[in-house]
Amino acid sequence: MSSPSKRRDMDVMKLMMSDYIVEPINDGINEFNVEFHGPKESPYEGGVWKVRVELPDAYPYKSPSIGFLNKIFHPNVDELSGSVCLDVINQSWSPMFDLLNVFEVFLPQLLLYPNPSDPLNGDAASLMIKDKAQYDQKVKEYCDRYAKKQANENTLSDESEEDEVSDDEAFSDRQSVSDDEIAGHADP
Repeated sequence: MSSPSKRRDMDVMKLMMSDYIVEPINDGINEFNVEFHGPKESPYEGGVWKVRVELPDAYPYKSPSIGFLNKIFHPNVDELSGSVCLDVINQSWSPMFDLLNVFEVFLPQLLLYPNPSDPLNGDAASLMIKDKAQYDQKVKEYCDRYAKKQANENTLSDESEEDEVSDDEAFSDRQSVSDDEIAGHADP
């Protein structure tokens, strides 16, 4: 039996050698982002999401942590945190599964077959149950707004620009804002 660290290395390497774009975080292989495309013939088609993956030390015996970084409208994905409610990852994970299963089977199945009876996003679940056509339209709007290739690149460049600004620069920028520019500021 191979050690968990060898298996983790092998699974990450398989993912990197596949068609997925994998971006390591902090030069390690325990945390990384994966570019994930919405399944064809679904309201998510054409969407491209950054999915954060964190591998616990006990991987593959313990499941990875998966979360969407850009917004997605889905009953089983928390809109604010991007957390995913997926039994196969959260409860019935097995060492027989690997990272390719997550991106080639589990996440596409989640998007193709949402479960509105066990929601993390109550608004999405409710809309899906009441009006499927309006739900599909809202999914497409979110895809256009948050999950198109250009939207991802803008988000990433905005994040890197924010990271490059020091606290002193950010403070001086805040000081240069006039009273008229502050939202909700009452006139004297």
